[in-house]
Amino acid sequence: MEAQEVEAQAATGSGQQQLKLYSYWMSSCSFRVRIALNLKEFRKLNPMGYVPVLVDGDTVVADSFAIILYLEEKYPQHPLLPPDLQKKAINYQKYIEEKVRPVEKLEWVQFHIGKGFLALEELLNNHAGKYATGDEVYMADLFLAPQLYAAITRFQLDMTQFPLLARFHEAYNKIPAFLDALPEKQPDAPS
Repeated sequence: MEAQEVEAQAATGSGQQQLKLYSYWMSSCSFRVRIALNLKEFRKLNPMGYVPVLVDGDTVVADSFAIILYLEEKYPQHPLLPPDLQKKAINYQKYIEEKVRPVEKLEWVQFHIGKGFLALEELLNNHAGKYATGDEVYMADLFLAPQLYAAITRFQLDMTQFPLLARFHEAYNKIPAFLDALPEKQPDAPS
């Protein structure tokens, strides 16, 4: 898969700034970065490529987590981390859990996704609001939305046993920043 460059215009306090994101339409890592960029109110985002790489002037940032942290520091409007330290830790923990990648066998994947989703249901039960860690979209939601999307669309996971996560998925499907970041809406997605 070729990394292709797409530019995004960033509205900053000091005017317009050019960012470049290298990604791949089906990559969950790229998916979460697209959501972060959309939430940060960037326009003309057309991500392409396999691994996300963000070029911001002379700064090049690779890895979705590093990109999201970079964006969080540089553009603090709409915080992606809650101020509560315990909820912030849960957001970081969500990233660590995501780094484990299962083999692409449907039954095996469904079993292990289900096992992880049961743990997430329990973990988030006392912290959830409208979204994973409250009534605002935070970083945990950026990591969770692509996992839910893949589990439901790619791996046909039955979500009836995960009512909390299913509710988050429905909530994410009402947010334009999440909808605009969907893999099938990307220019390099097959028709």
